[in-house]
Amino acid sequence: MNTTDHVTRIVVVGGGYAGTMAANRLAGQEGCDVVLLNARPQFVERIRLHQWVAETGEAAHDLDALLGDGVRLVVGVATLIDTGRRHVVLESGDELPYDRLVYAVGSTSKSGFEHAFTVGDWESAQRLREHLATERGPVTVVGGGLTGVETAAELAEQGLPVRLVCNGPLVPSFGDRGRRATARALDTLGVRVFENRRVAAVGPGSITVVGSGADEEWPSATTVLATGFDIPRLAADSGLTTDPDGRLVTDESLTSVDDPRIVGAGDAVAPSNTPLRMSCQAAIPLGLHAADTVIAAINGAPAQPIRIGFSGQNASIGRRAGVIQMCRTDDMPRSMVISGRLGAFVKEQVCRFVLRGIGIEARRPGRMRGMSRKPRTAAELAQAVAS
Repeated sequence: MNTTDHVTRIVVVGGGYAGTMAANRLAGQEGCDVVLLNARPQFVERIRLHQWVAETGEAAHDLDALLGDGVRLVVGVATLIDTGRRHVVLESGDELPYDRLVYAVGSTSKSGFEHAFTVGDWESAQRLREHLATERGPVTVVGGGLTGVETAAELAEQGLPVRLVCNGPLVPSFGDRGRRATARALDTLGVRVFENRRVAAVGPGSITVVGSGADEEWPSATTVLATGFDIPRLAADSGLTTDPDGRLVTDESLTSVDDPRIVGAGDAVAPSNTPLRMSCQAAIPLGLHAADTVIAAINGAPAQPIRIGFSGQNASIGRRAGVIQMCRTDDMPRSMVISGRLGAFVKEQVCRFVLRGIGIEARRPGRMRGMSRKPRTAAELAQAVAS
């Protein structure tokens, strides 16, 4: 408990999975004024953006409805964290003073071709959805990871001719059984999968593919890049230590290595300089732990190290099939795979629980728990993956 009369001003930058969960936990602390800064008044369910694009589901929810009573939402974009004055400078010119700051800016779509679409953030998904409302020609999805697979399957199920081009094997993070199950499900939907191919150029109605000998040019009325994510440069632009990709570098408690008043969470943080897989499976416990670190600092208690343990990866293959790849705590695939309709059911329950968990924490701060399956510190996790 904060035993002084001073009100602790806490600014959470970013209203994604990590930031929203952190804000809700912090709102339960007496003597704290919690502000959540987000670019829009909606919470975006990134794990459902492929459904939004295909018009098979919703992906945006009113943030106010997901936030606890003690959280004040400010809509705006941060351009600088002035660590000397402890102010967040907004694009509008306004400033938000803070005593403690949670850095949870997330990630954005990675692009690279003028005529390609992406699906990793709300604005990109909206542009693709509007384009597909009038364009029913052949679609090429570039990227064989989870985002690419889910996007290709969702569009194919809507009757579009879809190719999936992978610069390597299909879903490389899955084991052999998981990859075979994914390939079968995609084939059932008519998705043509091309492994070990690279897209060299994207035109307004075609793509150039390399990997089978000579370059090939294919017609592509819609090309979607699902080749990864970029990290916002806010931390780097603010003079904070980041990794080469722009993630805020923290210690094991998620505290910035530069400033003890700044704590990181989600996609844009690298605890012990170790980036984790970008997922709500990591973002939510990181958000909860970031809040706990802030609470410990306010109360003069020692911060605890984050404990991390993954349990699985999953992909929806349209609305009627899914693949659940069970994993070890270090996120390496196990032999157990759940597929077909049961896989789709499990994936849907996971997605629903994510949103429900945010609501639970809003109503009862401190109720939700992070990863608990034989968790490890970030450093231990990095060592396990390396070996």
